[in-house]
Amino acid sequence: MQGRMSGWLLAIALAALAMALPARAELTVGRDYVAIVPAQVTDNPAKLEVLEFFSYGCPHCSDFHPTVSKWAAALPADVVFKRVPISFGRPQWASLARLYYALEAIGELNRLDGAVFVALHQEGKKLYDDKSIIAWVGTQGVDTKKFTDAYNSFGVISQARRGDQMAQAYKIQGVPALAVDGKYLVTGKEVKAFSELVVLADQVIDKARSDRGKK
Repeated sequence: MQGRMSGWLLAIALAALAMALPARAELTVGRDYVAIVPAQVTDNPAKLEVLEFFSYGCPHCSDFHPTVSKWAAALPADVVFKRVPISFGRPQWASLARLYYALEAIGELNRLDGAVFVALHQEGKKLYDDKSIIAWVGTQGVDTKKFTDAYNSFGVISQARRGDQMAQAYKIQGVPALAVDGKYLVTGKEVKAFSELVVLADQVIDKARSDRGKK
């Protein structure tokens, strides 16, 4: 009798707790996300692709970086996360996009990714032209010739240009911005913190996953 009673009381307690928790709001078009029209083809159709459009030169992207990095590292196996540095036509941001891809090309991105944000937004470094970028990279223990060759390579310049082309196709108006599966842009017009934005992104990912299941 005692065992049955304890189990019953536990069930009641769990039900009460569930009622006390805030309900997860339904996604609303316009407020939480907008459709990308036309939908874009992703690199790997077998995965749900999440793109972060950003720039090292953007202070909001700098603030978002710790949150989105932690979130991206914990995404489920069916989701692939990619970052796309863009320029909005600004020469300084175009140089920073090349910095990103050059660091990636020589295997230094993981080590120096956060350091670029710190240099720009906390230390006040003016990394907006080739000379200053190459000089700063040299102070970080990187082989400047190796970096310069990558920075000026056709591959890196092409990647930076493609990023801007993607931003136009995805109709990106500001950064940071998250796009899901080539179909949805997370807007989060009512979120008040970056931590809320990634929770909203999880919901949009769930929607994209559900859409695939309905096919």
